Amino acid sequence: MAEIVLIRHGETAWSASGQHTSVTDLPLTERGERQASDLATTLARRRFTAVYSSPRIRAQRTAQLAGLTVTALDDDLAEWNYGDYEGRTTADIHTEAPDWDLWTDGAPGGEKPAEVGARLDRVLQRAREHLCDGDVALVAHGHALRVAGARWIGLAAACGGLLKLDTGTLSTLGFEHGRPVITSWNATVTG
Repeated sequence: MAEIVLIRHGETAWSASGQHTSVTDLPLTERGERQASDLATTLARRRFTAVYSSPRIRAQRTAQLAGLTVTALDDDLAEWNYGDYEGRTTADIHTEAPDWDLWTDGAPGGEKPAEVGARLDRVLQRAREHLCDGDVALVAHGHALRVAGARWIGLAAACGGLLKLDTGTLSTLGFEHGRPVITSWNATVTG
């Protein structure tokens, strides 16, 4: 049975430091490049009918190093828009807004959880249309892919906060008895 393979991009300087990164287009670090390259052997075992990537350089480079040919850049796969909190860490934000929670509050000047959920619902619908022909890869970002995981199993976008997702990891979405399930999550691949 075909699956949707979620691929979180490799490490960037800001993902390593915990800074929220949506529209800032950062390259992969040396470690991030290794993480992406390490995915290639595992991904080569699959037959992808479609590979969607966020338009950000870090996602496209991860796809390239992982040996994937991107069939479409998809703006709906962009990371959660952090608005005024772009480039800031959660600890820093909590100094002025101690009760702030991205998963329930969203970001001022950015997106609310339901808005991100609506984007990822569209991505999942497009991916689902290809599953009869083989696997589909989604190469994107931590928070966006966590929302995708939650939405796939029928949970609110905010429930993505319960799904930890590290850089350079693979997760899979599939079916059991016709019901959407998470078949694997946050798997690290070493070369």
